[in-house]
Amino acid sequence: MFQKILIANRGEIALRVLRACKELGIQTVVVHSTADADAMHVRLADESVCIGPPPSRDSYLNIHQIVAACEITGADAVHPGYGFLSENAKFADILAAHNITFIGPSGDHIRIMGDKIEAKRTAKRLGIPVVPGSDGAVTDQKEARRIAAEIGYPVIIKASAGGGGRGMKVALTEADLEVALQTASTEAGAAFGDDAVYIEKYLEKPRHIEVQVFGDGFGRGVHFGERDCSLQRRHQKVWEEAPSPALNAEERARIGGICAKAIADLGYSGAGTIEFLYENGEFYFIEMNTRLQVEHPVTEAITGIDLVHEQIRVASGGGLLVKQEDIKFNGHAIECRINAEDPRTFTPSPGTITHFHTPGGLGIRVDSGVYSGYKIPPYYDSLIGKLIVHGRNRVECMMRLRRALDEFVVDGIKTT
Repeated sequence: MFQKILIANRGEIALRVLRACKELGIQTVVVHSTADADAMHVRLADESVCIGPPPSRDSYLNIHQIVAACEITGADAVHPGYGFLSENAKFADILAAHNITFIGPSGDHIRIMGDKIEAKRTAKRLGIPVVPGSDGAVTDQKEARRIAAEIGYPVIIKASAGGGGRGMKVALTEADLEVALQTASTEAGAAFGDDAVYIEKYLEKPRHIEVQVFGDGFGRGVHFGERDCSLQRRHQKVWEEAPSPALNAEERARIGGICAKAIADLGYSGAGTIEFLYENGEFYFIEMNTRLQVEHPVTEAITGIDLVHEQIRVASGGGLLVKQEDIKFNGHAIECRINAEDPRTFTPSPGTITHFHTPGGLGIRVDSGVYSGYKIPPYYDSLIGKLIVHGRNRVECMMRLRRALDEFVVDGIKTT
């Protein structure tokens, strides 16, 4: 097991990882920008290192500063959380070169799944069902028209290196295709530095289903069931639940088994999430996230398994403690993201929190790094907390959720 872990993140996820480390008896180091000097994870860590000014590129994305912090403090592993450098293959490679363990998959696996085209090819090879579409990047209008005609309209054009809805355009008919292709390519180049795009069949009313998987890096994989993340705005999740109300036990076992086998065959190590669109009883792969997800607590709620503990154990070479038959699903869980945003316009709402009161009671969990008097900086993601509610079934869960939201107080800023 590791002696000291550096947490290369901020906010609620940094605090979440810190708590897991403390439970395992592992010393903690956190890094922070000057804007986060008073953050809760900085207050609670065994050691902290300031790595730069507020802009992310100068602090939380500054690989050299983070590696230097590891060397100064003697950290033997890094947990990246989510966002920032969590899916940066170069970061994983550099840590390995410095004999520091990256708590996550290999740089090669991050690269494969970070390229949407290569990820789709890999998924298909591993037996994961994929959305009909182009086998690779589409480079000209003639090729685009041919592919679209083969799979049938409507189609969607997506950025190969994309995410979050950027570089994504829908063409309902052939007349829309040229503009959609050009616009998506331009947006992709501006947002990701890569203008490659590909075409897929556009599913008009799908659900967004994702399967939580884990691999031990030695050919064994398991799944922890699925999460339903269909409620979104601007392609960003706002509500996640497990299990999905749209799936039955047979469908759950089928898609979970496919994903667990794929992870095992890939030789994948650590946590991952395989995301699907689900429509008319069929699953269609869209991407794989090679990290812990924001919504991981709903899976923890229905399985009773600490996924961050598992990440740390696997990365330290201890393997998975659970077998597939050990993973049981109990009840229903829902997560609501609490963002520092105007609930009508969704514009960011940074500022000082004058009063902060979290709900309590049976089945209530709040993951947040804020407190009364804390100043929300304007430089980072607007997520300030997550409310996770667990019940014996979905109806009880919804009732408990309504009550918990009524109790939740955040004054001084606007929130969702």
